[in-house]
Amino acid sequence: MKKQILFLVAIVAGFTAMAQKPASPPAKVETKLDGVAVTIDYHQPSAKGRKIMGGLVPFGEVWRTGANATTTIELGANAKIEGQAVAAGKYGLYTIPGEAEWTIIINKGIKWGAYDYTDKEDVVRVKVKPSKSAAFVETFTISSENGSIVLKWENTSVSFKITKG
Repeated sequence: MKKQILFLVAIVAGFTAMAQKPASPPAKVETKLDGVAVTIDYHQPSAKGRKIMGGLVPFGEVWRTGANATTTIELGANAKIEGQAVAAGKYGLYTIPGEAEWTIIINKGIKWGAYDYTDKEDVVRVKVKPSKSAAFVETFTISSENGSIVLKWENTSVSFKITKG
């Protein structure tokens, strides 16, 4: 009887653990921009009262653009990112946040986080200007808006255009 109760407790504990939402849940963007199929897989961290840009996410350093595993971007056809040619394929999407300018990086390396990032594997680097988001964004979000990919978190919004290559 004691073994059966312990077994039931273990099952209930397992289901409870599975039912809890992870701290940075996975998310996916699937869209078509200028005829190019684009898929972005990433994890969504939340601010939780922390200073994000220039704090948790330091300015001037390579960021994996989300949490946990490196964010990936898959292009279903040859494309241009902010006018720079990128062949169809799956890449790591890294960024270097800055107060006045962000660098969007498309990189061959898809590893866990940005710890093993090397610029030797960069395919393209483009500069874009951040803007202030219309409202506070608690959870990091990537979306497709007006022909661009848009990154939003805290009070910051950054977008980059993808067109046919």
